[in-house]
Amino acid sequence: MDTGNAEPAGASLRAGTTTLPSEREIVFTRVFDAPRALVFEAWTDPRHLVHWWGPRGFTLTIHEIAVQPGGMWRFLMHGPDGVDYPNVIVFDEVVPPERLIYSHSGEAEHDSARFQVTVTFAEQGHRTAVTMRMLFPSAAERDHVVKQYGAIEGGNQTLDRLTEYLGAMA
Repeated sequence: MDTGNAEPAGASLRAGTTTLPSEREIVFTRVFDAPRALVFEAWTDPRHLVHWWGPRGFTLTIHEIAVQPGGMWRFLMHGPDGVDYPNVIVFDEVVPPERLIYSHSGEAEHDSARFQVTVTFAEQGHRTAVTMRMLFPSAAERDHVVKQYGAIEGGNQTLDRLTEYLGAMA
């Protein structure tokens, strides 16, 4: 199932796709008009993350971040409706500037939004192709995140914001 080309009016930023290649996955692909090292830095440096991480209307407070194997990134996403969403990322693998693998969850011990993410950064001349693969423990958990949190639209809006941020840096 491909959901990447059904864009709302005026959403011209998306130069990528979103697919559901299996019942447990969501995969986003996007090509950024920026060098790989810069895209990787924007994805891992808190000075950059606060400007683009999260869907439109969200802001970000970073409590701690250590982008290294075993390192943790704890942050709070502030929704435009005033709701705060605590998040925890634990990095399993960090290979600058080509790959990140991490586990993502909320702060609750039995959080239903737990999943593993693999992000790859591939050079394409002066551009960078990013693939973000989210793998959930079950189809039901993936579907819950899609319905409850709007994961597909939120992921696409987040990548739109990164596109805009990288463009402003150029």
